[in-house]
Amino acid sequence: MIVDYIRMLGADRIEHPGGTLLAHLTRVEALLDSWGARPTLRTAGLCHAFYGTDGFAPRLLPLDRRAELAGRIGVDAERIVYFYASCDRAAGHPTLVDGPFRDRFTGRTYLPAEAERRDFAELTAANELDIVRVDPEARDRYGAGLRDLLAGFRPLLSTAARDECDRVLGDRAAHTG
Repeated sequence: MIVDYIRMLGADRIEHPGGTLLAHLTRVEALLDSWGARPTLRTAGLCHAFYGTDGFAPRLLPLDRRAELAGRIGVDAERIVYFYASCDRAAGHPTLVDGPFRDRFTGRTYLPAEAERRDFAELTAANELDIVRVDPEARDRYGAGLRDLLAGFRPLLSTAARDECDRVLGDRAAHTG
């Protein structure tokens, strides 16, 4: 079971808004599930922080162990996890809808497929909405910027994700993009 593996790697001992990294990962997976996300994306949501992110340095595995994670969750889910972790947020967030993406691990810049962009946007929304739900300080500090970011992602988000953005962050996102 993947949750046991995540626990074995120490996610239940890493602090994260709302408790531990493990608690956050399971909430992200549950949120994606509530939106009707396919199993591969839900699994990627459960594992999205394995390689750390541009905004969260702790990692559960180094990149040279990607095959290990792929063997446990499947190649497609691992690719989503890598894509999410590899995002250079300053370069990638503003251009996600139709521009270049910069891999922060390799420095490579390329145009990802629309399906990759959609998965990234959906996972970003679930991740960030979970944080602002459980951490009022984060909501106060980052809510307006997050609302703008996710409003820019609206063309890539599912209806359920867009509705959740509106519920959690307010309806400003509904009138942008």
